[in-house]
Amino acid sequence: MNYKERYKQWMTDEFFDEGTRRELAALTDEKEIEDRFCHDLEFGTGGLRGIMGAGINRMNKYTVGKATAGLGQYLIDNFGAGVCRIRGVVIGYDTRNYSEYFSRIAANVLSGMGIRVYLHAHARPTPQLSFSVRFWNAIAGVVVTASHNSKEYNGYKVYDEFGCQLVPRKAKRVISYVDNITDYHSINFTGEDSLISMADITDNFVSAVLKQSIYDNHAANADLKIIYTPLHGTGNVPVQKALRLDGFTQIDAVAEQVVPDGNFPSVVSPNPEDRRALEMGIAQAKKSGADIVLGTDPDSDRVGIAVKDTDGDYHLMTGNQVGALLMKFILSHTNLSEYNHPAVVKTVVTSELGADIARNNGIAVFSTLTGFKFIGEKITQFEHAKESGDKSREFDFLFGYEESYGYLVGTHARDKDAVVSSLLICEMAAESKTNGKTLIDEMNEIYREYGYYRDALDSFILKGKDGLERIAVMMADLRITGSPFDNIVKVLDYSSSVDAEPGFGTLPTSNILKYILKDGSWVAVRPSGTEPKIKIYYSIKGTDKAAAEKKLQLVRNTIQTKMGLN
Repeated sequence: MNYKERYKQWMTDEFFDEGTRRELAALTDEKEIEDRFCHDLEFGTGGLRGIMGAGINRMNKYTVGKATAGLGQYLIDNFGAGVCRIRGVVIGYDTRNYSEYFSRIAANVLSGMGIRVYLHAHARPTPQLSFSVRFWNAIAGVVVTASHNSKEYNGYKVYDEFGCQLVPRKAKRVISYVDNITDYHSINFTGEDSLISMADITDNFVSAVLKQSIYDNHAANADLKIIYTPLHGTGNVPVQKALRLDGFTQIDAVAEQVVPDGNFPSVVSPNPEDRRALEMGIAQAKKSGADIVLGTDPDSDRVGIAVKDTDGDYHLMTGNQVGALLMKFILSHTNLSEYNHPAVVKTVVTSELGADIARNNGIAVFSTLTGFKFIGEKITQFEHAKESGDKSREFDFLFGYEESYGYLVGTHARDKDAVVSSLLICEMAAESKTNGKTLIDEMNEIYREYGYYRDALDSFILKGKDGLERIAVMMADLRITGSPFDNIVKVLDYSSSVDAEPGFGTLPTSNILKYILKDGSWVAVRPSGTEPKIKIYYSIKGTDKAAAEKKLQLVRNTIQTKMGLN
């Protein structure tokens, strides 16, 4: 069927609920109709993510049901119906509009297939879903979230039995099952209540987080003044509980943003990478004289911070800066002699600064493709190597991080965790304050020792079918015409095989181009796997801030001109 025929079917078939048919009947824009029905909402390696609404290219009851039915059949075929009924699947959700509804749809479809379901009783962080899979020894997990995207979006991510989001080789198998479902009428949306358990293990999760505490100074913690905002999301309960149990007593939440609300009414975007998301927190901090502002995204896997300087101003710190600071802090409180082969894992678009600190302390550094699922997978590989006695792959996970404000200490989860990150960031800030310094001072000390790094990210949103086609043309043109830079050392094209570390073969393929420059700077170009945008990452090295800024502007202009983006 073409898009018009699909549109007519959905609008007239009484299998689809009245609200869906009414929404479609009200459409008048032909481009909008085409976009909703030109192709299925893709179940990719990141699961589902899309705008909510009626149609095969939207997040709704039927597309969520299709994804869940495909996942359920995959689990039955690979684990057996008996195991599925006993071990089951954990389902979590965030505070977005329809997240709880979609989680119930997923629970009904799975239980209707004879699969046990552990359904989170409340909106909770994505890392808590990862923890829950391991806690209940489940065979898989699902979390309904679109992370830090705008209010129009929602998503659906799948986790394996180790609590790690599906990596490509596993996702492809699930995708084949989802693609095999061509008739929505075949999906059973009637659940089996006896197979659905409602549960809340937030206290267990927080206890696991607290085990990662490395600065045992409750007096210093009590002296730190914190402003915290969950940005209308899931972080409020676990973040505040963990901090208070660790001795932090001066925590003021941004009252307007504590309220769970999928419309995110107080922010332009609920993304802690965006300074505007922390503006209310910073304003509150200026009034109270707080030392630090914390902001977690809606599903509380990312955290952004603003730190007060000696002049009383508040500076946002980048994900790369916080990663480097945490690396230094962790090492200063870690007895490396207790580890056989300590390892740090980062992504290929993350700055080398934190990695340089690790290498300087004799720690192995692994680089993975973009996406914390690859860091989670590496933790599982390390553990399996220990179990099998494979010395060449046997490492002890110490820290994982990525430039997009995601960090993990501990193996309680296999995903980035803003709860444990908030705990360690506050411990780090408390220690600095006790020593008469701020995290800005600590950052400058790192720059003096390792050189100045100026990191930046440009994201260009190109909506609709035309936008996706333009992104594809840009990437093809870069590959055909070669590097736009003169001072190039090498180009890494991750769409073909790129070697991983010894003993770990090659990295999975991904649509990323990375240009390594002679001075150690680099630029990477990557279309988003979950949003209609193309991203350009910059990591520029300079002798000081002014030199790095000048170099960044030159490099930025060169690549954007080449791509027709300026």
